[in-house]
Amino acid sequence: MNAELRVAAYAVCVQDEKVLLARWVARDGAKRWTLPGGGLEHGEDPLETVVREVDEETGYRVEPLSLLGLDSIRRRYPRRLGSFADFQGLRIVYEAEIVGGELRHETGGSTDLAAWHRLDAVEELDRVELVDTGLALWRTRPATGRAAPPPHRT
Repeated sequence: MNAELRVAAYAVCVQDEKVLLARWVARDGAKRWTLPGGGLEHGEDPLETVVREVDEETGYRVEPLSLLGLDSIRRRYPRRLGSFADFQGLRIVYEAEIVGGELRHETGGSTDLAAWHRLDAVEELDRVELVDTGLALWRTRPATGRAAPPPHRT
Protein backbone atom coordinates (compact mmCIF):
# COMPACT_ATOMS: atom_id res chain seq x y z
CA MET A 1 0.00 0.00 0.00
CA ASN A 2 1.27 3.47 -0.93
CA ALA A 3 1.15 6.15 1.76
CA GLU A 4 0.17 9.57 0.41
CA LEU A 5 0.03 12.85 2.33
CA ARG A 6 -1.49 16.05 0.97
CA VAL A 7 -1.34 19.30 2.92
CA ALA A 8 -3.74 21.99 1.73
CA ALA A 9 -5.06 25.38 2.84
CA TYR A 10 -8.65 26.59 2.43
CA ALA A 11 -10.60 29.79 3.05
CA VAL A 12 -13.96 30.41 4.64
CA CYS A 13 -15.10 33.73 3.15
CA VAL A 14 -18.44 34.93 4.50
CA GLN A 15 -20.08 38.25 3.77
CA ASP A 16 -23.69 39.39 3.77
CA GLU A 17 -24.84 35.96 5.06
CA LYS A 18 -23.27 34.24 2.02
CA VAL A 19 -20.26 31.93 1.73
CA LEU A 20 -17.91 31.79 -1.24
CA LEU A 21 -17.59 28.30 -2.73
CA ALA A 22 -15.87 26.75 -5.73
CA ARG A 23 -17.29 23.78 -7.63
CA TRP A 24 -14.78 20.93 -7.65
CA VAL A 25 -14.68 18.56 -10.62
CA ALA A 26 -13.64 15.01 -9.71
CA ARG A 27 -11.68 12.78 -12.11
CA ASP A 28 -14.89 10.88 -12.90
CA GLY A 29 -16.65 14.15 -13.83
CA ALA A 30 -18.74 14.44 -10.64
CA LYS A 31 -19.12 18.05 -9.48
CA ARG A 32 -19.51 19.16 -5.85
CA TRP A 33 -19.09 22.46 -4.04
CA THR A 34 -16.06 22.98 -1.81
CA LEU A 35 -14.21 25.74 -0.01
CA PRO A 36 -11.77 27.59 -2.25
CA GLY A 37 -8.23 26.42 -1.61
CA GLY A 38 -5.80 23.69 -2.45
CA GLY A 39 -2.49 21.97 -2.00
CA LEU A 40 0.70 23.57 -0.78
CA GLU A 41 3.55 23.70 -3.26
CA HIS A 42 6.91 22.58 -1.88
CA GLY A 43 8.39 25.37 0.25
CA GLU A 44 5.20 27.44 0.18
CA ASP A 45 3.77 28.89 3.39
CA PRO A 46 0.11 27.91 4.04
CA LEU A 47 -0.91 31.59 4.16
CA GLU A 48 0.58 32.10 0.70
CA THR A 49 -1.19 28.96 -0.49
CA VAL A 50 -4.66 30.06 0.59
CA VAL A 51 -4.21 33.50 -1.01
CA ARG A 52 -2.95 31.97 -4.28
CA GLU A 53 -5.61 29.25 -4.43
CA VAL A 54 -8.55 31.57 -3.73
CA ASP A 55 -7.33 33.89 -6.49
CA GLU A 56 -6.91 30.98 -8.93
CA GLU A 57 -10.31 29.48 -8.20
CA THR A 58 -12.48 32.59 -7.70
CA GLY A 59 -10.68 35.69 -9.00
CA TYR A 60 -10.71 37.31 -5.57
CA ARG A 61 -7.72 38.55 -3.60
CA VAL A 62 -8.09 37.68 0.06
CA GLU A 63 -6.46 38.51 3.35
CA PRO A 64 -6.44 35.67 5.87
CA LEU A 65 -7.87 36.97 9.16
CA SER A 66 -7.50 34.00 11.49
CA LEU A 67 -6.65 30.34 11.63
CA LEU A 68 -9.93 28.53 12.23
CA GLY A 69 -8.48 25.07 12.61
CA LEU A 70 -7.21 21.86 11.09
CA ASP A 71 -9.02 18.95 9.56
CA SER A 72 -7.45 15.56 8.92
CA ILE A 73 -9.02 12.92 6.72
CA ARG A 74 -7.84 9.45 5.80
CA ARG A 75 -9.07 7.38 2.88
CA ARG A 76 -8.09 4.21 1.10
CA TYR A 77 -8.59 4.05 -2.64
CA PRO A 78 -7.51 1.83 -5.53
CA ARG A 79 -4.46 2.63 -7.63
CA ARG A 80 -3.23 1.14 -10.88
CA LEU A 81 -2.09 -2.47 -11.09
CA GLY A 82 -4.29 -3.60 -8.21
CA SER A 83 -2.54 -1.65 -5.45
CA PHE A 84 -4.15 0.73 -2.99
CA ALA A 85 -3.28 4.17 -1.67
CA ASP A 86 -3.51 5.05 2.01
CA PHE A 87 -4.29 8.75 1.62
CA GLN A 88 -4.18 11.33 4.39
CA GLY A 89 -5.26 14.91 3.79
CA LEU A 90 -4.29 17.60 6.29
CA ARG A 91 -6.44 20.65 5.65
CA ILE A 92 -5.63 24.03 7.16
CA VAL A 93 -8.72 26.25 7.33
CA TYR A 94 -8.55 30.05 7.55
CA GLU A 95 -11.15 32.76 7.80
CA ALA A 96 -10.42 35.21 5.00
CA GLU A 97 -11.72 38.57 3.85
CA ILE A 98 -12.13 39.64 0.23
CA VAL A 99 -9.84 42.64 -0.39
CA GLY A 100 -9.93 42.90 -4.18
CA GLY A 101 -10.46 41.22 -7.50
CA GLU A 102 -13.68 40.17 -9.21
CA LEU A 103 -15.61 36.93 -9.18
CA ARG A 104 -14.65 34.69 -12.09
CA HIS A 105 -14.43 30.97 -12.78
CA GLU A 106 -11.21 28.96 -12.93
CA THR A 107 -10.21 27.57 -16.30
CA GLY A 108 -8.02 24.52 -16.69
CA GLY A 109 -7.96 23.73 -12.97
CA SER A 110 -9.69 21.47 -10.49
CA THR A 111 -12.79 23.71 -10.24
CA ASP A 112 -15.11 25.06 -12.92
CA LEU A 113 -17.35 27.55 -11.11
CA ALA A 114 -17.15 30.00 -8.22
CA ALA A 115 -20.24 31.45 -6.56
CA TRP A 116 -21.67 32.96 -3.41
CA HIS A 117 -24.25 30.79 -1.64
CA ARG A 118 -26.63 31.80 1.14
CA LEU A 119 -25.55 30.26 4.43
CA ASP A 120 -29.07 29.04 5.07
CA ALA A 121 -29.08 27.18 1.71
CA VAL A 122 -25.74 25.35 1.98
CA GLU A 123 -27.39 22.17 3.25
CA GLU A 124 -29.25 21.91 -0.07
CA LEU A 125 -26.01 21.91 -2.12
CA ASP A 126 -24.20 18.86 -3.41
CA ARG A 127 -20.98 19.51 -1.49
CA VAL A 128 -17.90 17.88 -0.03
CA GLU A 129 -17.71 17.45 3.76
CA LEU A 130 -15.03 20.16 3.97
CA VAL A 131 -17.74 22.80 3.48
CA ASP A 132 -19.56 21.61 6.61
CA THR A 133 -16.29 21.32 8.55
CA GLY A 134 -15.13 24.79 7.54
CA LEU A 135 -18.45 26.40 8.43
CA ALA A 136 -18.53 24.55 11.77
CA LEU A 137 -15.04 25.89 12.54
CA TRP A 138 -16.12 29.40 11.50
CA ARG A 139 -19.26 29.28 13.66
CA THR A 140 -17.80 27.66 16.78
CA ARG A 141 -14.09 28.63 16.72
CA PRO A 142 -13.09 25.69 18.94
CA ALA A 143 -10.04 26.20 21.14
CA THR A 144 -8.54 22.94 19.87
CA GLY A 145 -8.99 23.93 16.23
CA ARG A 146 -10.99 20.76 15.59
CA ALA A 147 -14.66 20.84 14.71
CA ALA A 148 -17.01 18.20 16.00
CA PRO A 149 -17.46 15.51 13.35
CA PRO A 150 -20.33 16.40 11.04
CA PRO A 151 -23.39 14.14 11.11
CA HIS A 152 -23.18 11.32 8.58
CA ARG A 153 -24.62 12.33 5.21
CA THR A 154 -25.89 9.91 2.63
